[in-house]
Amino acid sequence: MRTTILGRSGLEVSRIAFGTWQLGGQWGAFDEDTAIAAIRHARELDVTLFDTAQAYGSGQSEALLGKALSHELKNDRDSVVIATKGGTKPRSERARDSRREWLTKGVDDSLRLLGVDHIDLYQIHWPDSLTPAADVAETLQGFVDAGKIRHAGVSNYNAAQLADFDETRPVETLQPPYHLFRRGIETDPLPYAREHNIGVLAYSPLASGLLTGTLTADTVFEESDWRSRSSAFLGENLRHNLEIVDKLAAFAAERGISVSQLAIAWTLAQPGIHTAIVGARKPHNIEQSTAAADVDLTPEDLAEITRIIADAIQVGGASPEGIA
Repeated sequence: MRTTILGRSGLEVSRIAFGTWQLGGQWGAFDEDTAIAAIRHARELDVTLFDTAQAYGSGQSEALLGKALSHELKNDRDSVVIATKGGTKPRSERARDSRREWLTKGVDDSLRLLGVDHIDLYQIHWPDSLTPAADVAETLQGFVDAGKIRHAGVSNYNAAQLADFDETRPVETLQPPYHLFRRGIETDPLPYAREHNIGVLAYSPLASGLLTGTLTADTVFEESDWRSRSSAFLGENLRHNLEIVDKLAAFAAERGISVSQLAIAWTLAQPGIHTAIVGARKPHNIEQSTAAADVDLTPEDLAEITRIIADAIQVGGASPEGIA
């Protein structure tokens, strides 16, 4: 597994990170033992960065991750980098809450659920316009000073929000959504992140399943799966983008790889992207994804991919307030 230095955090991490959003109940039912086996297999494949969040099943994903990695967390703590996120209250009147009290409760809960005495990277999950950036930055620095966390980052911030945070304390990492059907960060905030050496962890490189090659226009999602309410997975939007996925799959096959590996490799090939966060609920899925870290796309490959996706419908995703 190739590794990278995660920007100015200085953390050395695998270029593929294991994400756990799919283990929080928002993606339908899953088998816990199989999910734990997937996490264990990721570690066997030299994945060192594992990302979770307070909001994923109200701590369910954190607890499952801590259980799966209990051996490393107790006996070889520095062999893995644990990243989690806080500052949201799904299904509440204030869905984004970065006030000191809520963040403090969140980080303490995360420490307990993960079964660790420190978190390697703690991130603000979504920007909170009601809490001054300076207050948020000071709170996170307090966690660092107390030894609860080692590094501080943010998720889903734009360039202006990063700059506001930077005035008080450096933003070490940024976690934005990024894939072939969602490229908005290329204009904001990726240029800011590159300029300031902020480590970028791109989430949803497989477009929440659109780029796996396993969906069809007739795919039906469980009611508890957020995709059942997303415009990206309904009607003409889904049909149109799946036609593009078919073209990408043919292009990938000519190179001896799957369309999902092509999509992940494309994300990793973009300037300023340090690691791609992929989720899996079965061991063989994470094995396929990790192999993408070793795929080198040529400039000609990247140009052809750009041509294929030229008329793709750009899609949104989930937020604390709802589904786009």
